[in-house]
Amino acid sequence: MGKRMKLMTSLLACGLRAASAGVQAADGSALSEILESGTLKVGTTGDWNPMTMKDPATNSYRGYDIDIMTELAKDLGVEVEFVPTDWKTLVNGVVAGKYHLTGSASLSPARAKVAGYSMPYFEVATVPLTLKKNAERFKGWEDINQAGVTVAATLGTTQEQQVKLYFPNAEHRIIEAPARDFQEVVAGRADAHITSNVEAGTLVEKFPELMVVPVDAPRSRTPVAMLVPQADQVWINYVNHWIELKKAAGFFDEIGRKWGLILN
Repeated sequence: MGKRMKLMTSLLACGLRAASAGVQAADGSALSEILESGTLKVGTTGDWNPMTMKDPATNSYRGYDIDIMTELAKDLGVEVEFVPTDWKTLVNGVVAGKYHLTGSASLSPARAKVAGYSMPYFEVATVPLTLKKNAERFKGWEDINQAGVTVAATLGTTQEQQVKLYFPNAEHRIIEAPARDFQEVVAGRADAHITSNVEAGTLVEKFPELMVVPVDAPRSRTPVAMLVPQADQVWINYVNHWIELKKAAGFFDEIGRKWGLILN
């Protein structure tokens, strides 16, 4: 380990200990509850590869988000509990106190009306996917924005709003979790769907019949962060300081490389 990394690690440990000592007595904060209960509760959907993936056989999770939250719990000195949720109830869960924060979620004004966000730690962009047999039919965004084209999206995701914005002339097929929009395309019930560039690569690898439409550029470049209780500034401050220290120590870059992500 180089001198710089040792220094960052030492600063991180000191900073986290100081932050914990200063807020343990803060009444009403999620941080106090976490430290007292010994458990960090994290809301996660388990359906966003490679961010969060649930194995039904073992009821366990793996992915980029899972590694991040496991590390956060470790630095807090508590256990981590992953609470199942879905995209349409993701915000409601953190507002209602079902979990202390969520895994990665795109920043959106609608979500920010009722929930808080941590500072962002990477960025996603939106791309469309279709079946390879449609390669000649769909070569750009406007090819999809046509009458007679059906575009799928999952209820409660940012892509639900983007589908309506990008493709006003197409038919919109909005489906509810645990079903996913890409399944509609694979099954032939929709012609295309949109997703983050993060997930697109994993879908094409898993379903060789799918392809990313060769658009001139992705759309809706969006920062990604954790959803947290809006009024809990003590908890928000702790999470933000943790993110900043971990970024400086190279942790986010390391986990990003592990899961094939390019982080900003």
